[in-house]
Amino acid sequence: MTEAKNWKPATRLVHGGTTRSSFGETSEAIFLTQGYVYDSSEAAEARFLGENPGYIYSRYANPTVGMFEQRMCQLEGAEAARGTASGMAAVNSAIMACVKAGDHVVAPKALFGSCRYIIEQLLPRFGVESTLIDGTDLEQWKAAVRPNTTAAFLESPTNPTLEVIDIPAVADIIHEAGGRLIVDNVFATPIWQSPLALGADVVIYSATKHIDGQGRCLGGIVLSDEKWIVEEFHDPFKHTGPAMSPFNAWVLLKGLETLNLRVERQSQTAAQIADFLADHSAVSRLLYPGRADHPQADIVAKQMRGGSTMLAFDLEGGKEAAFKFSNALDIVSLSNNLGDAKSLITHPATTTHQSVAEEARLELGITDKTLRLSIGLEDPSDLLEDVAQALAKI
Repeated sequence: MTEAKNWKPATRLVHGGTTRSSFGETSEAIFLTQGYVYDSSEAAEARFLGENPGYIYSRYANPTVGMFEQRMCQLEGAEAARGTASGMAAVNSAIMACVKAGDHVVAPKALFGSCRYIIEQLLPRFGVESTLIDGTDLEQWKAAVRPNTTAAFLESPTNPTLEVIDIPAVADIIHEAGGRLIVDNVFATPIWQSPLALGADVVIYSATKHIDGQGRCLGGIVLSDEKWIVEEFHDPFKHTGPAMSPFNAWVLLKGLETLNLRVERQSQTAAQIADFLADHSAVSRLLYPGRADHPQADIVAKQMRGGSTMLAFDLEGGKEAAFKFSNALDIVSLSNNLGDAKSLITHPATTTHQSVAEEARLELGITDKTLRLSIGLEDPSDLLEDVAQALAKI
């Protein structure tokens, strides 16, 4: 396996974790196999006992998936990782590995709809209580923690309103209670933010987003220290089966090779679009973590190395204006995905956060006039013209 040495992130994204077969292939090999054979019955027994290292079954581990995990570890500064079939498989398996009946979880109200479902509806079925708070208010974090709080989960920046939460401060609060902090780092990407270095215990990604970055496949990953991955996470992961496909792992390895180039370019364009929208009369609110007027600009400066490929804004005229604007776009596509090479527009209230009760959506600032824009790799001037002509039509 290729070691990271003192390589910079761009080099790790191309070479990190590479394992070559005896054929000496340039591109990583795809090991499309379910199982593995053994030289003898004794060798099989030793493998299952853990006395002889090697692969047993691709639900547990696979060489191509292993390369993806190792490359992500080297990028993230993690000791160990497990690839999952999707981002939500990563979220669910990470949280479930931290709790049992009688435990308590704290999370911000500002979460992706499926994440709120796990916290609010799924965990109670297994006897796990939860408290949802304003994640930007440290006093609420302190007040929410209980003696039986074993985990906290947060997104930063949040989906879709791009709130930024003080990860080091929250980590201190949760650690004092004896819990683990799980951070969803999708909107920041590992290029702009490193949650483990900021004090988080576990970081998760929907690799479907920027890591693939080209709308091709699903995937997720959970990264942490080796002790927790081996002793707490691996057995539930192994036995419940949210394993990543070897083919998807290969696609994601290819995506990682250009991750930094894509995210840097997309973020530069996002900043230009944000500046344009902020000064437009049809826009009543603009949220972008690279701007000085962001509500948590001081925290952004402290814990992020760059802005985001994402921005959110409200249009005067409500849902009708939001729909008319979205329908008028020529280059930007309507989709609920994000982090793609193609720019994508989303109306969260009727798509990604439709399952969240209206009162809860409004409390989070997700109104009928809110739009989420994921910036792609198109020419910035073309995107600006597209946004401008669509605004002119409302």
